[in-house]
Amino acid sequence: QTSFLTPPFGFSLFYLKGVAPENVQTTQIYRGILPFIVIQLIGLTMVILWPETVTWLPAWLMQR
Repeated sequence: QTSFLTPPFGFSLFYLKGVAPENVQTTQIYRGILPFIVIQLIGLTMVILWPETVTWLPAWLMQR
């Protein structure tokens, strides 16, 4: 998901630029996606450092 929002590809950015009003600049779109990228990177870091954060809920549900 992060690859669709970040350069060098950023396909979602080009899509958003295409559907945005003409007065919206590409730099505004880049600034607007920064919080989402930060959230995704925090989540990815948590999964890398603590993989059990992903598996605890399914494991808990299977024990019930």
